[in-house]
Amino acid sequence: MSQLLIRDLAPETIERLKMQAEQQGRSLQREIKRILEEAVKFSGGEAAAVAARWRQQLAGGVLTDSAALIREDRDR
Repeated sequence: MSQLLIRDLAPETIERLKMQAEQQGRSLQREIKRILEEAVKFSGGEAAAVAARWRQQLAGGVLTDSAALIREDRDR
């Protein structure tokens, strides 16, 4: 498994990462690994291709206004 060293991170960045990791019940290392893996999950072209497939699947369908559905749920 490869290792990565990141130099000169601002102390505020490290503190925010620590807080985020704690909130998620993860170690700092595990949280940073998750963030990096998520960040490189899709390239711009890959994301555009996924969006195009969704647009194609949803084309011509009847879509409801989600705001109305949320409002209805809140009113219950």
